[in-house]
Amino acid sequence: MNRTTTPTGTTTTTNPSPDTENPHGPGPRLMTANTLEGDDVLNRQGDTLGEVKEIMIDVPRGRVAYAVMASGGFLGLGERFFAVPWSALTLDPDRECFVMDADKERFEHAPGFDKDHWPSSAEFDTLQGQIDTYWSAPRAGAGAGSTPPLP
Repeated sequence: MNRTTTPTGTTTTTNPSPDTENPHGPGPRLMTANTLEGDDVLNRQGDTLGEVKEIMIDVPRGRVAYAVMASGGFLGLGERFFAVPWSALTLDPDRECFVMDADKERFEHAPGFDKDHWPSSAEFDTLQGQIDTYWSAPRAGAGAGSTPPLP
């Protein structure tokens, strides 16, 4: 909160955006969603898995529902969107990216959707169940099943 007094003696109080108060952002604990959108998602081996396109908020519950990660395609053509649990992503503020403990093959059957056909609000519970089931299941080769994408 900033308080300033004008030459006429009027005091004003403002609550600046964290981005304007600190041009480098508030840091890895508290950040605006649009600061994180566009960040790459890498696996622990350093392979690029995709890019965070959106951060979806579950408004009634007051929490991040999931991150939408884009992967594949060329110049946006053939690109597929994946719903990734927020808890599966670890922010690496030094490299300005997220790290996810997954290999590229894990996304072959991951819950996803086409960039032109986002899940509706009515489909959210189904999608959330698919995300939770898929990403908490054992890895492929260890008895993991596949979860089909939403229509």
